[in-house]
Amino acid sequence: MNKNFLHSAKILLASCVPLWFSSPAFSLGIEDVVDGGNNYNWERVEIPGTVCSDGSQYKFWVHDTPSTNMLILFEGGGACWDYESCSGQLGILGAANPNGLPDNYITEFKARFVSPLVNGADPGLPFRPKTPIVTNGWDVVYMPYCTGDVHTGNAVRTYEDPTGVNPPITFRHMGYHNTIEALDWLAARFPAINKLLVTGFSAGGVASAAGYYFAKRTLNPNEGFMLNDSGPLFPAPDASFKSRQLHETIRVAWGLDDVLTNLPASFDVNDYGSATDMVSLEFPNDQLAYTAYSSDFNFSRFSYERFFPGSSMEDILTMWRQDQANLINEMNDHPNFSYHIPWKRPINDSHCSTIITFVGSHACPGIRKKRWYEIFEFPFSQSWKCPEGLNSMESFLDRWVNNNAVIRDLEPENGYNDEDPGMQIIAGPINDAL
Repeated sequence: MNKNFLHSAKILLASCVPLWFSSPAFSLGIEDVVDGGNNYNWERVEIPGTVCSDGSQYKFWVHDTPSTNMLILFEGGGACWDYESCSGQLGILGAANPNGLPDNYITEFKARFVSPLVNGADPGLPFRPKTPIVTNGWDVVYMPYCTGDVHTGNAVRTYEDPTGVNPPITFRHMGYHNTIEALDWLAARFPAINKLLVTGFSAGGVASAAGYYFAKRTLNPNEGFMLNDSGPLFPAPDASFKSRQLHETIRVAWGLDDVLTNLPASFDVNDYGSATDMVSLEFPNDQLAYTAYSSDFNFSRFSYERFFPGSSMEDILTMWRQDQANLINEMNDHPNFSYHIPWKRPINDSHCSTIITFVGSHACPGIRKKRWYEIFEFPFSQSWKCPEGLNSMESFLDRWVNNNAVIRDLEPENGYNDEDPGMQIIAGPINDAL
């Protein structure tokens, strides 16, 4: 779409929003802003012996099309490893779906709206039509998340209330078992896959990186793609690295040693960040990618907040950016690793760049402040400028999947999205829904 038209629409909408919100009879929800979601004919799959954390039946959903291309998406939603986090006492710093998955889960908000990749289109917004993306028309496998272990655990734990007030919790971190069973089922159902894209957001992003080896070996597609959205396995070879404490904690809580022994020698069990090296070395002809915001204040809290008590938001983001720099250096060592790393988006605390909508998920490595003689350039409200044009998520995915292009977008610090009037319109309803 023409960028000037989009900016005009945003400014027009910005002028209307105060009137909308001033009316007590008007309540703006995400369904009013986002023309998203899917109405697929989903097949619910229940494999005996697969379970959620509470022992209930695990379920995943498949949308079967005439296409021979397949998207597997691992859902995100936090993580837990002790009583405080697994009981829900920590709120957002806990685990999703601790009470299992209802039969209609795929029609609820999260599964319907959360991923343009699943829906095959970037959802329409006011004055902005729905735009088909590279996964449009593909087979889709939606892997919900209900085990608190980024889909990779292999243990049943009993967590005691440290206060002694409440009864203990039995929590089944069985994500690895569920994933392997699902992959075996998919291999029997889809024996000939052309392009396979394994992706996920947040905890599901971790799963895409940790589980890609198993998915590729089991499904054996003609072409393989892995996109990790905001679930980084940061390099942490020793205690001097800030993510080391998190890695050591989940290694014990989730019984990961039993899982990691199934990985090839290119993975170093003492450095979870070596997953980057592993997938690149094991699959040199596959296209691999990472995307996240440099200002992610969601996943970064999981990584550091409980391990470095008293840390401020600035402290946490400083640790995140240093760990991210280490990851970028590791990806740069491999010719088949791409990355798309914008600076900030006021949606979901800058967490996840492929959820809900791609608006604001662009990256501009050359972004800068407007010079004095550019201040009257359209759009007038924007003091930032991207001289070479914004690199959109849609374009990144298209070039990466269809052209096997290696793309490396790293955006420096900027306030472009904070000044975007259109972003201010959609951010509120989306954040409320999330």
